[in-house]
Amino acid sequence: MQKKNIASIVMLVIAIAFPLVVRSSYYQHLVIISLMWVIIGSSWNLLAGYTGQVSFGHAIFFGVGAYTAGLCVTQLGISAWWGMLFGGLVAMLAGLFVGWVCFRLRGPYFALATLAGGEIFRLIATNWESLTEGMVGILIIQTFKSKLPYYYIVLALALTCILVIRLIMKSKWGYYFVSIREDQDAAESLGINTTLYKNISLLVSSFFTGMAGAFYMNYMAFIDPEVVFSLHFISIMAILVGIVGGVATIWGPAVGAFIMVGLQETFRSSFFGLAPEWISQAHALAFGLLVIFVIMYLPNGVVGDWQKIKRYVFRVKPAA
Repeated sequence: MQKKNIASIVMLVIAIAFPLVVRSSYYQHLVIISLMWVIIGSSWNLLAGYTGQVSFGHAIFFGVGAYTAGLCVTQLGISAWWGMLFGGLVAMLAGLFVGWVCFRLRGPYFALATLAGGEIFRLIATNWESLTEGMVGILIIQTFKSKLPYYYIVLALALTCILVIRLIMKSKWGYYFVSIREDQDAAESLGINTTLYKNISLLVSSFFTGMAGAFYMNYMAFIDPEVVFSLHFISIMAILVGIVGGVATIWGPAVGAFIMVGLQETFRSSFFGLAPEWISQAHALAFGLLVIFVIMYLPNGVVGDWQKIKRYVFRVKPAA
């Protein structure tokens, strides 16, 4: 336990010192995006990994949070940073609606319902032009020229998200979530209100995803429905982050976020200019091959199967 605490402190110190040591805006940007995906992946993991409700619609909450921040400027005339306060709350309201509709279903039917819900929200944002500006999107002025404030804001948000999920999973709620994942009928027979606790898991998940969306609006300063409500770039990416890093682990989504963002950027830049340009279009293929490899050889993800990785890759023998 003491070793884990020391490792956590060292990682925290490295995270705090990183932008002060690495002055490159490019690498700071990559870490900022990775930390944003830590939040989204951890939020998805709470609902899918721990509670067993696999969602294909987390773009709903990300997009709602992003548009809440954007509409603070275009409709209310206030700073988009108010979206960091309101974005998570409005995403929770969307989560209540999604839960009311989708938790009537189970298994693949629930997953398909969330997928359909994401497309509905995307179409609403596209066609309600008087509110959302439609496909024109929302453009704001960035508050900070330096990336340092954005870095520390998203770092604090990511650490808060991980800490809250860790505390929840050590509480009575966490035991209820896992019991629902393992056998919902058995959980109900023990007197657990499964609908209530599935909704609690969804609300926490949607809150942090909405906060990530609001941060994205402030950081990137532009959004449109095809970006923030995207099935491929948001919902599927959240699933890949969880699967690669390790479903139902606290640190799995964090590891998965850095792996997926690093892999995506490596292909986008054509291996940093060392490979032909057509390689930049092959990131989806690389994602697919990576997921197949993880499912076949690391079914519990990098964190979940870390002992296996040490044994076969680093030739570290398990302790007797």
